[in-house]
Amino acid sequence: MNTFPTPEYLHNYWHNCFNIKEHLRDFLQLDDAILEQKLLAAKQELADIGHRDFNWEEAAQFYRDSVKETYLFELSAWHLSSIEYIGQTLLLISSQAKGRVLDFGGGIGTHAIAAALCPEVQEVIYCDINPINRNFTASRIAKLGLENKVKICDEIIPESSFDTIICFDVIEHLPEPVSQLLDFHKLLSSSGKMLVNWYFFKGFNNEFPFHLDDSQIIEEFFRTLGANFLEVFHPYYITARCYQKLSEKM
Repeated sequence: MNTFPTPEYLHNYWHNCFNIKEHLRDFLQLDDAILEQKLLAAKQELADIGHRDFNWEEAAQFYRDSVKETYLFELSAWHLSSIEYIGQTLLLISSQAKGRVLDFGGGIGTHAIAAALCPEVQEVIYCDINPINRNFTASRIAKLGLENKVKICDEIIPESSFDTIICFDVIEHLPEPVSQLLDFHKLLSSSGKMLVNWYFFKGFNNEFPFHLDDSQIIEEFFRTLGANFLEVFHPYYITARCYQKLSEKM
């Protein structure tokens, strides 16, 4: 049960995760029983695909082509089983998002939807390399009447600028997270905020074979983060963090 002050435009999330089951059922044309089976099996199926097909040299191809609909089910199951946690992430978005927003690696679109509902947000660019994720999110956006506020793409125009960058549950999937962090620094406006998290851990039983856990890369990531960004406190009990560009005067 959410105990944090919640803007009215996010209330629907706590009722049904922005209608995620209905959206999945309609998009994949499944009956309710099959949908429930898919949701229950998704985490193990995704781990099995990772153990069989994943390697860092072809990471982008893995997320673009190999995971197929399984990632939709795995992400949806995670959101449905973690309503309070994800909900606090959306509250963080609502407290910080403004202007032009980038949702990088946007997955099933929940964060982009929350950002688009924020009154101070003018436009949301949802970016994901997986075509199934993009099509599913586009269908969700249409059902929720947010087409005029959200644009779907598979890559970012280099000279773009954003007032808010959202990147949740993505960094640990990248072979070069430092490069992405520096790209975010270039894309973020001078007064903008970056909302990000990471999970550099393959799991106690290797259930996340596609997560980065190289200690040298991780150390370089944190050194780069500290050299370029300043953390901004937020009150929510989640792994996501908020950053602004580090001032040259400091």
